[in-house]
Amino acid sequence: MKYYKLLIVALIINTGVHLKARAQTISKDELIFYTSEWKGERFADGRPKIPDSLIERAKKISIEDAWTVLKNEGYSNQFEGGWKTVDDTIPVVGRAVTAMYMPSRPDVEKNIKERGAKQGRKGNTNSWPIDALVKGDVYVADGFGKIIGGTLIGDNLGNSIFSKSGNGVVFNGSARDLQGLKEIHGFNAFVRDFDPSYMEQMFLMGLNTPIRMGRAIVLPGDLVIAQKEGVLFIPAHLAEKVVAISEFVALRDDFSHAMLKAGTFSTGEIDSEWGNNIREAFLKWLQQHPEKGKMTRAHLDSMMQKRTW
Repeated sequence: MKYYKLLIVALIINTGVHLKARAQTISKDELIFYTSEWKGERFADGRPKIPDSLIERAKKISIEDAWTVLKNEGYSNQFEGGWKTVDDTIPVVGRAVTAMYMPSRPDVEKNIKERGAKQGRKGNTNSWPIDALVKGDVYVADGFGKIIGGTLIGDNLGNSIFSKSGNGVVFNGSARDLQGLKEIHGFNAFVRDFDPSYMEQMFLMGLNTPIRMGRAIVLPGDLVIAQKEGVLFIPAHLAEKVVAISEFVALRDDFSHAMLKAGTFSTGEIDSEWGNNIREAFLKWLQQHPEKGKMTRAHLDSMMQKRTW
């Protein structure tokens, strides 16, 4: 018994920083259960850790292509539109850190804040998810669509978020201090609206739990792609596949446009299943444009055979 007590103390000392950072409302085992299809590296709290290199690749793909891949994989509830932004020229791409807010209820809010204080947390509950952010993360919060009094961040928290994550936010709620947020170079926020009010009558109920964003379901660690069209939440275990196929579709489209403009092939030939002549022309075109990457004939045939786009 004494050995186990010492072991527990050692674990607390060694992981104390993680306890402060996550303050989860579900266990690590539960989070791993929800994301069991993910076989890669995880953060200490169990959140899938999509590689930074894949996030960088995801910044170059289109939502339409990625959405089509997800749809054909049977994932129909991963997109949500209807956002206002700080700057619609700045995409937001990264791993989801999720937060669920609810209308205030004194007894529950009191318990949440007391538990947070024991875990070493400071400030209002809307600052707690920011503590969990690392580079490459996207703060995704369900603020139940509240606008007046639903401002989850202003320019102070916006600066903190960008400093920690190098990224923006996606809120089913609102934000304040639009002018101040605009001054954070590289930052963007996808929100329902902007309002000068302060956050009130709401509190953080869940951190790194599954949440709903409009018609979409979001799990911690999902790959977030937020562009002008809206926001797509890609399950972590499908991120590599979605990005790879979307990259190929973009290459195929670039090639098709070039061939059609040059009159090399007809629209019917390009839009149909490619014959050997078009496949060889595609590979030759890639050799002439090394900046677009490389592909073998075997890889091309595999992509065309297992078409999910």
